[in-house]
Formats: sequence, C-alpha cells, structure tokens
Amino acid sequence: MPKQIKGNASRKPPEPAAGHSDIDCWFDRQVPHLQPIVRRLDELIRATIPGLQYAVKWKRSYYGLADLGWVIELAAYDVSVNVVFLGGADFGSPPPLGTTGRTRYVKVTIVDDVDTPELQGWIKEAGKTPGWR
Repeated sequence: MPKQIKGNASRKPPEPAAGHSDIDCWFDRQVPHLQPIVRRLDELIRATIPGLQYAVKWKRSYYGLADLGWVIELAAYDVSVNVVFLGGADFGSPPPLGTTGRTRYVKVTIVDDVDTPELQGWIKEAGKTPGWR
C-alpha cells in the first residue's frame, strides 16, 4: 500500500523572538556574498513596515505583524535570496514567481536589486496584507 501524502497543514508558524538578535545571527550564517543583500533587505523591510516581529525557523528569517501574521520570509540560497511575500497573491500587482497558494516571491542576486521601486512597493503592500498565521 503506497504512503499517504501529507499536506503542509502541520507546519506551524514560527514563534516571535524577543527582538532582532536572532535575525542578526541568521545574517552571519549566510554565504559571504549574500550577507550584504540580506542586510539591505532587512534594513528596507524594517524602515518600511513599523512594529515588526521577527523570527528564524527552518533556516529562514520571518517578518510579521501581530494583527496580520508573518508577511515576509527571507530564504537565502547559494546564489540568491528569495523574498517571499506570504500574502503576495493578494497584492494589486503580485510578484512574478510562485503560482500555488497565496505566496509569491522574487529572487534577489545583487544588492542593487533591493532598491527597485517594484520591490519597495511589494514590501509596503506586505505591511497591509494578511500573511501566514
């Protein structure tokens, strides 16, 4: 008898950390050429969305709001950082990648890509859109 496939419903959201220090430690564990990208993304997210909560789980950093849930996830890989908008499908103009569920994302490979008006707009919209609870 084949194994039954389980959905992701059992994945529980991360618990908010007491502060930003877990994110700071997460930066240091990334490959050196991605560290400036994740640090700049963090600066932009924190400057754009006030009152954030932070967490690190599954080797990813999470940014959220008490009333909206987790709204942004940063996932660093060998050559890029994925900026995942956990309610991105509900945006007026959603990010281009991701076609299942409510998440949409973009890949950032250089620091200059962080300062594009499009990415800044998605971060702003994430601060107003319900995410993952």
